[in-house]
Amino acid sequence: MKRILSIKYSAGAFNFSMLLLRVLSGTFMLINHGYLKMMNFSEMQTRFYSFLGLGSRISLIMAIFAEVFCSLFIILGLFTRFAAVALVITMLVAIFGAGAAKPFLEMEQAFLYLGIFITLLFCGPGKLSIDGMINK
Repeated sequence: MKRILSIKYSAGAFNFSMLLLRVLSGTFMLINHGYLKMMNFSEMQTRFYSFLGLGSRISLIMAIFAEVFCSLFIILGLFTRFAAVALVITMLVAIFGAGAAKPFLEMEQAFLYLGIFITLLFCGPGKLSIDGMINK
């Protein structure tokens, strides 16, 4: 019981937690969002949210880049902070741009992803990552 209530943690527990956070969030973002957008590109390119007036097609390409390639980088722990920045921007656009008219509760998933990617941005990937192995 004492250990459950403790606020102490080990470096190993932190690194494993970051690995788990990276792999799960990156995989779900890749499969549930990026892959679906990529497979439905032709249908979505005309009705996708136009970010900064760039047009629906370019905005969709940028979202696919973030949700597919940056998610892969997050999973591997390669260029993690760069990838996290792209995904944070994507989630902010999803929340305050495309989802601005939606009720708060419908944006729960985007807020959760935003929190995860901000955490990865601040904490980094941990030592169980390619970035961690490079910076030994």
